Amino acid sequence: MRIVLLGAPGSGKGTQAKKLMAERNIPQISTGDMLRAAVAAGTRFGVKAKATMDAGNLVSDDIMLGIISERLAEPDAGEGFILDGFPRTQQQALDLAELLDELETPLDAVVLMDVDFDILMKRLTGRRTCSLTGKLLNVYFSTRAELDACITAGGELLQRDDDKEDVIRNRLNVYRTQTEPLVDFYRKRGLLKTVDADGSIDDVYARFTAALQ
Repeated sequence: MRIVLLGAPGSGKGTQAKKLMAERNIPQISTGDMLRAAVAAGTRFGVKAKATMDAGNLVSDDIMLGIISERLAEPDAGEGFILDGFPRTQQQALDLAELLDELETPLDAVVLMDVDFDILMKRLTGRRTCSLTGKLLNVYFSTRAELDACITAGGELLQRDDDKEDVIRNRLNVYRTQTEPLVDFYRKRGLLKTVDADGSIDDVYARFTAALQ
């Protein structure tokens, strides 16, 4: 099974990918993890990426594509893979299609984790970490008892700087501008499957796996 996961920040792509990876024994390939691994291993494209990052520049599409091609050649990707975080633009999608054609490993599906904008805002801006336990909570979705347990024990509910509302709005706007056009791109190619990603992790996973049948 070879799939691409699409969805805005906070849509639960990573959570669902990890569950599928464990169940189907196929790797979740996220761009950040891939980049770090390639740099650490000193692969041909990893060396190029490190030089680019050391110079303070963004890693180019051609380097990222090279890193992906190296990663897909690994034995654990032989039975399939879950691409998470790539492609992000239509040009990347075209480049990926060309690469997969060369490898004779075309995509089986592209899954869009679909969540209402207001819910995404609450998921992301509501995230808090208990300063005592490190437990991740949410002021909108965690129970009152869970939130009070941290405070009663003498802890604080801490919010990361990148979870502030203005930062989140900017991230979601970047997604809408750059990545949302991929929905139509893959729909026209008959690959798109849309999953309602609102609900418990298990309920969403059931809908996710049903879409892959």
